[in-house]
Amino acid sequence: MLDKPELMNAAFQEAVKALDEGEVPVGAVIAKDGRIIGRGYNRVERLADATAHAEVVAVGAASASLGTWRLAGCTLYVTLEPCIMCLGAVVQARVDEIVYGAADPRLGAVDTHLYRHEIERAYRYFPRITRGVMAEECGRLLMTFFEKMRAKKKDE
Repeated sequence: MLDKPELMNAAFQEAVKALDEGEVPVGAVIAKDGRIIGRGYNRVERLADATAHAEVVAVGAASASLGTWRLAGCTLYVTLEPCIMCLGAVVQARVDEIVYGAADPRLGAVDTHLYRHEIERAYRYFPRITRGVMAEECGRLLMTFFEKMRAKKKDE
């Protein structure tokens, strides 16, 4: 049985896979009872699919693992605060908790831009939130990626 730091580290390792493929380095795992049942990392460019975010891929993998779309009793660990699309997928799947690393000041939908009131009104529920787990490491990985991207564009 894995604890929160180990599970977030597993999500971080998924983000490294994205980085290795030239994707925005975001990784996610979904755990139930301390066991990973779904993994994902950004595959938007590789799959030419705007919905291939780490969280959505992990939700699909966890659903396949459990044989149901209902992920009650599960926790999502993700290296970056989810966007509105990913938050929607997690809420639709009934995930109990979201644990994230770095805040997303531009597109974050959990704490940066607050959709909670409307989601709670519509669904009568909202996942528990734990923020800032491995925030420094997750943020540094993202900053390094975007610095390299800017330098590459400058050289072209």
